Amino acid sequence: MKVLGIDPGTGRLGWAILEKKDGKENMIECGCFETKTNSNQADRLLKIFNFLNQLIAKHKPDVAAIENLFFTKNAKTVMSVSEARGVVLLACKQAGLDINNYTPLQIKSALTGHGKADKKQVQYMVTQILKLDKIPQPDDAADAIATGLTHFSHSQSGVTIKA
Repeated sequence: MKVLGIDPGTGRLGWAILEKKDGKENMIECGCFETKTNSNQADRLLKIFNFLNQLIAKHKPDVAAIENLFFTKNAKTVMSVSEARGVVLLACKQAGLDINNYTPLQIKSALTGHGKADKKQVQYMVTQILKLDKIPQPDDAADAIATGLTHFSHSQSGVTIKA
């Protein structure tokens, strides 16, 4: 199974392509797609959409694992990230991917065993599970990897959260 993990954002969108073969998880590629802060929002969203289409065409994932939004006090940030998340959902759906959503609590629980884990604990587990020499950078890429790994954990247990 090949998974596209996504940590949605307008300024920075973390992404990862992971594969599970013979019970072993492997990272194929990961990164962070960035758009310019002062750009028109519609232009930024179009760039994200086009990037995702190219990424999906290149790697042909079977499913998408997308981090759900968490509450923030900044309404402007929530709106912007919500719009980017909508573009992510559209690109994945248009490509025919099975879409699965995971909350930060579910991601932390799946990787560390408890939902109160901090970012460093999750990043440590990402490196341990994938046998990496160092924590993937930037943080958005590591978050996307964690989201993809969460899908492996949930799909193995038979519990997935659909869009």
